Amino acid sequence: MTSSAYSSSAYPHPGPDRFVPSVPATTPGVRFEVGKRAIDVTASFVLLCAGLPLLAAIAAGVKLTSPGPVFFRQKRLGRGGGVFWCYKFRSMVPDAEDQLRSRAEIREQFDENFKIRNDPRITPLGALLRRTSLDELPQLWNVLRGDMSMIGPRPIVEPELPKYGICAERLLTVKPGLGGIWQVSGRSETTYAERVAMDMQYIDSRSLALDLKLLALTVLTVVRGRGAY
Repeated sequence: MTSSAYSSSAYPHPGPDRFVPSVPATTPGVRFEVGKRAIDVTASFVLLCAGLPLLAAIAAGVKLTSPGPVFFRQKRLGRGGGVFWCYKFRSMVPDAEDQLRSRAEIREQFDENFKIRNDPRITPLGALLRRTSLDELPQLWNVLRGDMSMIGPRPIVEPELPKYGICAERLLTVKPGLGGIWQVSGRSETTYAERVAMDMQYIDSRSLALDLKLLALTVLTVVRGRGAY
């Protein structure tokens, strides 16, 4: 696994189907759930209110620099396997989904890692938004609504779930997060198997203290722009 502050010998296996936790998973109690939701509501509400001028500026920039909608929305898997609309500022050309289906060279990359390096569909402003993670700010609304949490596993699309192998069922026991271990441990520079291990690592070790630490580290990672594309 990629070297990071959260590397662990409990996750030595390179693929999701070979991942076996070294200790049984534990389920946090009601106090954890209430505290986590309180952090989510407070953080998302404060950031949305304080960031309104920035959100408006980004929305205007997207609209003025590229034809098409301001927001990109996509169905993602939530807790319990339910589906919700996940929002981002649009960072690609309007026909990005059509290009993904018709261009074999980018489809191959996407099918392997659900990430595309040097994606030709990204607009100039979109590249900046992705590098700074500003494209993900609308997900604060998903957090406030309760679809997501500030910290958790990555929000994935349904076709990704088989890549989690024997970990798929456990992934759906928690809400996906705006930030998490993956986001502070290399992000898009990691392999898919490493991302799965990091998500499972969070589920096994989640606590309010870990959430607060990851929130602080996420801010530092976003400022540095490390691993984003």
